Amino acid sequence: MKYVLTLFAGIILGGLLVVLFFTGTPRAKPIPGSPVKPPEQGGSQPGTALVVLDEKFFDTVLDPIFNGVNAPSFPLKLAGLAGPGEQSTVTFRYAAFEGGCEDKITLIPEGSGVKSGIRLGSNAILAQLAFDGSYSILGNCVQFKGWAQASMQLSFDQEKQTVFGQLNVDGVNLDGAPPMVGGLITPLVQGTINQRVNPQEILSAPHLALSVPVKAINATLKARVKDVRSEVKDGALRLYITYDFQAERGQQPPV
Repeated sequence: MKYVLTLFAGIILGGLLVVLFFTGTPRAKPIPGSPVKPPEQGGSQPGTALVVLDEKFFDTVLDPIFNGVNAPSFPLKLAGLAGPGEQSTVTFRYAAFEGGCEDKITLIPEGSGVKSGIRLGSNAILAQLAFDGSYSILGNCVQFKGWAQASMQLSFDQEKQTVFGQLNVDGVNLDGAPPMVGGLITPLVQGTINQRVNPQEILSAPHLALSVPVKAINATLKARVKDVRSEVKDGALRLYITYDFQAERGQQPPV
């Protein structure tokens, strides 16, 4: 009986690895809006404002996530086999191997010699995320920890007047995991982070909106963002935000 269970377990694990091989790691969900392009070579358009964000800004964005009551945790599952607009989860399980394992990943502020955060350099927005978690493999609850390296892509949704950031995990580093265990857990961790942490709001409509009263003509000058460009320069993210200005007349003052 033990031999049969071991053989069946091997078939399950082999089937999961085959699925991972042919389907690849699930990428992040489609990011809202259009990708943010580099600045125009001929110079910025009229009505363009420059917003500079350094690494401390991104640390401020991430602090509430890690310093909240509960650390961000996500179920560790193989997803992404469905067609566009659909959701699918593939789970290989057998009752004999269930053992109360949580099967989840938790993002943590610091671990494996890495501090979670955003790094700006080489004209790219890079991220490193420390994590720990557990996963049931062949009846054993495997505890693991490590860190993921990712890059961030920016997009601008003109309708929502919001700049979004999307993290794409480029690699996962596990601490001391055997090759077979690492070969299974690594794509699960990568796919889970890609699917569950995106998209992130970098600047939303209240941050981008402009409204300036002009008393001389009894009007309010309002501005709506029509284009966003970006570059990483001198250790900071520089956003070139181009506005479309319009004047809205107010009520005439009483005589």
